[in-house]
Amino acid sequence: MRILLVEDNIALADGLSTILRGTGHAVDVVHDGASADAVTSAEAFDLVVLDLNLPEMDGLDVLRAMRARQNQAAVLILTARGTPEERVKGLDLGADDYLIKPFDISEFEARVRVLLRRQAGLHSATVSFGGLSLDLNSRAFSSGATPLDIPARELGLLEILFMRAGKVVAKEAIIQSLTAFDDDISANAIEQYVSRLRKRLAPYGLTVKTARGIGYYLDKQPEAAAPEAS
Repeated sequence: MRILLVEDNIALADGLSTILRGTGHAVDVVHDGASADAVTSAEAFDLVVLDLNLPEMDGLDVLRAMRARQNQAAVLILTARGTPEERVKGLDLGADDYLIKPFDISEFEARVRVLLRRQAGLHSATVSFGGLSLDLNSRAFSSGATPLDIPARELGLLEILFMRAGKVVAKEAIIQSLTAFDDDISANAIEQYVSRLRKRLAPYGLTVKTARGIGYYLDKQPEAAAPEAS
C-alpha cells in the first residue's frame, strides 16, 4: 500500500515512516501543508497520515481541498488539538480516524491496518484465495500452518493482486502502489516479479495472468482433467 505521511516534526516523521516502511508499505513524507496539497493533487495514495498543525497550510485545509477534489484516500489525523469540536470538524470534513498526540505506536499501527483494510473493502483480518491465506495484520501469506517465504517486492505485488483477486490491476497502478517518490521500478522489473511469482504460486493452485496491454490479475489454475478410463 502507498502512504503519504504529512508531519512537520522531523523526528516524529522519521520514526513513523521507518515503522511504516518496515511493514512493507511505500511511504512518502512531506513536512508542510502546501506540499501535502500539491502531492495529493498529483499522486494517488491509499492512506494519508495528516498532522493538523502544519506550516504554510493547515491540515484541515489540506483535508478540505482533498475531499473537494473527490480524493478518496483514507485519512488518519494526528494532532495535539484533541477537543471534541476539533475532532467533529475533522470528521465532518472527511477524516476517517483521529489519533491524539502523544500516542502509543502499537495503537498507531493498529489504526493504520484498520484503515487500509477498510480502504480495500475488506472486513475480515484474513483473506483466502486458492491455497493461500493473507493475514492483513501481519501482512503474511501462508498455506495452512506453513508460511510463504517471499522477498519484499514480490510480497507487495502479491498483496496488491491478492486483495483484488480475479480483477485486472493496471501495470501503472501496480508501479504506483509499490513505489515512493525516491524509488524507481520499471515496467520490465514488474514483469520479472510476475514471472517469479508464477513459479512461487504454482504449488498453491494460483497463477498471475496477463491482461495484454493493461496489467495483471490473480487467478486459480484450472484443475487438470482426470485421465479417461481405458
